[in-house]
Amino acid sequence: MASCPDCKKGCILPGEPKGNMVDGAYLAAGPGDTSRGIILLTDIFGLPLVNSKIIADRLADNLKCDVWVPDLFQGKPPITIDKLKTPEVVGEKINWPSFLWNIIPSIPAIFRNRPPVAYPRAATFVEKLRSEKKYGKLGAVGYCFGGSVGLIMASKDLLDSVVICHPGTPSKEEINAIKIPSSWACAEEDMAFKPETRRMAEELLATRKGKDNFVEYEFKDYKGTVHGFAARPRLDVPEAMAGFEGAMEQTIKWFDKTLV
Repeated sequence: MASCPDCKKGCILPGEPKGNMVDGAYLAAGPGDTSRGIILLTDIFGLPLVNSKIIADRLADNLKCDVWVPDLFQGKPPITIDKLKTPEVVGEKINWPSFLWNIIPSIPAIFRNRPPVAYPRAATFVEKLRSEKKYGKLGAVGYCFGGSVGLIMASKDLLDSVVICHPGTPSKEEINAIKIPSSWACAEEDMAFKPETRRMAEELLATRKGKDNFVEYEFKDYKGTVHGFAARPRLDVPEAMAGFEGAMEQTIKWFDKTLV
């Protein structure tokens, strides 16, 4: 799993969650329509960071469906909220000694909970939802760590659509394995999902046009943003806040388009 300085940075969103915990997962309940459901795959801070719940509430309100936030880390996120730092802005130099000093203690937990390890937990959760809730279609939106998990899920027969926000570094094999429509929310500066990696992903999906394995896709770039902007925006930076709102709108429109 790729890690970058911005993985441990961000701001806490204002507001209080409106949903409830159900069997270890957070549920932002919709109006009762089971034609579709959404799974929100958290960043590395997991359920303890309130942001994922507040985002789930907004998605449920706008999409008029249930939004579930499973626990990808079995109650022990690799990075705890007390380690949350304010993110840099675009163009600001990284203090590498400070980053390395702070990330080293978290490396064993990050390794134990890398996306391929967390994926089976997410897959089991989705399979249970399909069995018990009988949703017609299921989509997932993943942020940072969750974006990498969502990418793995997109290659399996689990979901009908996915939104991937500033993930870790994917391989060509992972991109080529995508089976479902994908929407990508990309930061201007991202040490995990670098510009060349973002171009590679789009180019690989574009090569499928006119072929049997083509799947719909889109990439959107947000000026003035860094890794984590769609989940932990720096509230005092207008471009970062605009990027957060833009990614939210992108997610809503994508699911309205692909989960029908």
